[in-house]
Amino acid sequence: MKKVTDKYLWLNIDHETYRTYEFPFGDKIIIVNPKLLYVSESGGHRVLDGNDVAHYIPDGWIHLYWETNDENAFRF
Repeated sequence: MKKVTDKYLWLNIDHETYRTYEFPFGDKIIIVNPKLLYVSESGGHRVLDGNDVAHYIPDGWIHLYWETNDENAFRF
């Protein structure tokens, strides 16, 4: 994995197989193999995936769901 900035407090989400953001009117963003998450003050999500691709998900999604790759259904 590439080095990420220490400007943000990143959360380890490498236990997730994927995470899906749903927006009004049916738009979806699916991130496979997410590794790190930072939630900004504006509500946007920065996600780094297993291919070192950085994603920015703006605030405004109406549903977020994920599947884990271990025995824990969720962690929060």
